Amino acid sequence: MTASSFAPGLTVRIVTPSLRLADFKLIAFDMDSTLINIECIDEIADAVGKKAEVAAITEATMRGEIKDFKESLTRRVALLQGVPVRALQQVYDERLRLNPGARELVDACKAAGLKVLLVSGGFTFFANRVKADLGIDFARSNLLEEADGQLTGRVVTQSWGDICDGAEKRRTLLEVASLLGIAPNQTIAVGDGANDLPMMGEAGLSVAYHAKPKVREQAMVSIETGGLDRLLELMQP
Repeated sequence: MTASSFAPGLTVRIVTPSLRLADFKLIAFDMDSTLINIECIDEIADAVGKKAEVAAITEATMRGEIKDFKESLTRRVALLQGVPVRALQQVYDERLRLNPGARELVDACKAAGLKVLLVSGGFTFFANRVKADLGIDFARSNLLEEADGQLTGRVVTQSWGDICDGAEKRRTLLEVASLLGIAPNQTIAVGDGANDLPMMGEAGLSVAYHAKPKVREQAMVSIETGGLDRLLELMQP
């Protein structure tokens, strides 16, 4: 599969006469650095002066240099022990913004009849708010444990498991597709980090957004400049 530059900052590795949104039934988004502009865990760590330490682990993980996402997340969450829970709201209010084109792409997908899934290695505090803001249908993410108004440095085991890593993202995409009665090739998966590759590998259309090199190289479509809505340049309604 050879890459071609469809337009400046938009690389396409598929050969098809036309792509139509209506041919797909589900679009799955990563959250941190994909739908939104920040890595939430890095910004939470800033509250206890550990942003640089946590961000270095995050970057290495997203680039695929640290292979075990669960171990990586466990290490980073442990560094959040003692962070006041109120710091999460401050991060949401002061630092979290939707990435350019996120609302436009989600709205276009919904108008074309697609269901929308947010599946994140980030945290429910933010995922649930982004889900509500964008009118997203399904969300799965990690739950930070709290006690006495502070983070404990651990995540809470949920009904589906403990940590939403790459394998869980893939499983969630397939689970929701099955729930909707559709085939994996009727799904679109959008992400930026190495932990998004398992779900992107199952989808009928994989989209990298301002992604790490490893992800750009493997995605069918890579958006390197501009907003998420640039995907619509390739697709009929």
